Amino acid sequence: MTLTAETGTQETDQSPARTTAADSAPRRPSLSPSRAADFKSCPLLYRFRTIDRLPEKKSRAAVRGTLVHAVLEKLYDLPAAERTVAAAQTLVAPAWDELREEPGVAELFEVAAEGQPAEKESLEAWLASAGALVETYFRLEDPTRIQPHGREELVEVTLPDGLLLRGYVDRLDVAPTGALRVVDYKTGGMPREAFEAKALFQMKFYALVLWRTRGVVAAQLKLLYLKDGDALTYAPDEAELLRFERTLQAIWAAIERAVATGDFRANKSRLCSWCDHQALCPAFGGTPPPFPADAAAAAGWRTTLPLTAATD
Repeated sequence: MTLTAETGTQETDQSPARTTAADSAPRRPSLSPSRAADFKSCPLLYRFRTIDRLPEKKSRAAVRGTLVHAVLEKLYDLPAAERTVAAAQTLVAPAWDELREEPGVAELFEVAAEGQPAEKESLEAWLASAGALVETYFRLEDPTRIQPHGREELVEVTLPDGLLLRGYVDRLDVAPTGALRVVDYKTGGMPREAFEAKALFQMKFYALVLWRTRGVVAAQLKLLYLKDGDALTYAPDEAELLRFERTLQAIWAAIERAVATGDFRANKSRLCSWCDHQALCPAFGGTPPPFPADAAAAAGWRTTLPLTAATD
């Protein structure tokens, strides 16, 4: 489908916030694709990231992904005819200069200078690898023919039961007919067929939010895998999005029960190899810190656990 830019105001939800444990709670709990995936894979990881907000070390792979996303976002600031491979490559260095100012990013390469085995790749080689991913993008799409409707766009909606869904779409394209295409950039490789459903979870999440806010089912969900230059596309329908909505509601109900009791179980899997919190995980002989009931209540969660402020 031929895609053009379409102007319009972003729809925002005007529904009242759900009742929370603290009447004056300044924030409201919400569900994003990444946090839903966290809870599905390991409820304790969800707690550590969302409730405790424990710090996690940055990785070169994750930072490279952030860099490539920034370059592809800035690429579409250029006039259509100027969106070339060469122009995109010139965006890498300034995007890196901006990114390296974030806490913990520059240190990744200072550690490498000390000769730790897993981090010997030079900064120059690392930047070149990011540039190669950007170049691969041009094998998958012709950016001179695309005028995005939105980039890194926040989409959110409150469902009838009060569940607030929110997430950021890498790119949203709108055809003259009003058809929607949701595009997400991945700097890893395309998953095997058995894992495609897991990869599409995030995209169905966005499609559901867009359907609920715009009344239009996305014509195409498109994942671009820049490591191997492949793409995964999918076309959802209303019935599927309704089923997916019920899935999210079930996940949210389980999260609310866990917060109410402070009972977040660890789920050991192959993903544990990349987890920063093994020292606090019972599956690895660790002990989680006490559940932060005060922080949970301040963030708008309902919990039956005693609050420190209530006992002072």
